Amino acid sequence: MISRDLIRKVRRIQIRTRHLVGEVFAGRYQSVFKGQGIEFHEVRDYQPGDDIRAIDWNVTARMGRPFIRRYVEEREMTVMLVADVSASNRLGSRAQIKKDLVAEMSAVLAFSAVRNNDRVGLLLFSDEVECYLPPRKGTSHVLRVIREALHFEPRGHGTRLAPALDYLNRVLHRRAVCFLISDFLDAGEYARPLAATARRHDVISVLVGDRLEQVWPRAGLIWWEDLETGRRRLLDTSDPATRAGLSNLEMIRREALRSQFHRFGVDTIEVNTGEPYERALARFFEEREKRRRTA
Repeated sequence: MISRDLIRKVRRIQIRTRHLVGEVFAGRYQSVFKGQGIEFHEVRDYQPGDDIRAIDWNVTARMGRPFIRRYVEEREMTVMLVADVSASNRLGSRAQIKKDLVAEMSAVLAFSAVRNNDRVGLLLFSDEVECYLPPRKGTSHVLRVIREALHFEPRGHGTRLAPALDYLNRVLHRRAVCFLISDFLDAGEYARPLAATARRHDVISVLVGDRLEQVWPRAGLIWWEDLETGRRRLLDTSDPATRAGLSNLEMIRREALRSQFHRFGVDTIEVNTGEPYERALARFFEEREKRRRTA
């Protein structure tokens, strides 16, 4: 049974993302994510200026005058949202927790896809694969994607990306655009399946964070709890060296993630809870468009 509160949350996300999709991202999405090949469209009479390499010699011989074959780009694509639902997604030092930001990012990308007649699928993971919705079209399917991202109660608490990538590589038989949406607090090794996924698909990582992880406040003695393992530590945040050390560890972690993603040709979008994510998305689309023009 879907609660009224969940319905209101989904509706708020739909309303908030409608303008971004309709006026900001839908056009850019189409120009950045081209189709996956070309398909035959028609045979028509040759006209001056046409490329002679396109002449269909069999039809030309039968008809006694030149004809050319025309192809069009195969526009339809598959977009997979691979979203982290581990316990660390309950963190949020501002008006938003990571889980809600993951759902809203998923909504923007999913609505942009269906507006361009693409299929959208969802894979939720923690330290195991939690939920899989096969790619489909339509607004009602996107609303289900948002509901699952918001409401799904995972069995696992930790983060392991490798099982999710292995599963994705088994179920996706055609090339797809895959958004990995996570804080990537994964202590395991996932380079091998990531490399395999990046070879077969267009993979984009969306690094979801919170400013509290990057700049620790001066709050005296606090108990810090790892939401994924339950481990607790007493920290003295009044000590500048402690705060600097914690911030430095997060900076090193993020830089290592960027380097690994770059090594496999995976673009990275970085967003934080309680902050406008549309700027990061706009930068991503602009950089992609620039690369396509210069390629």
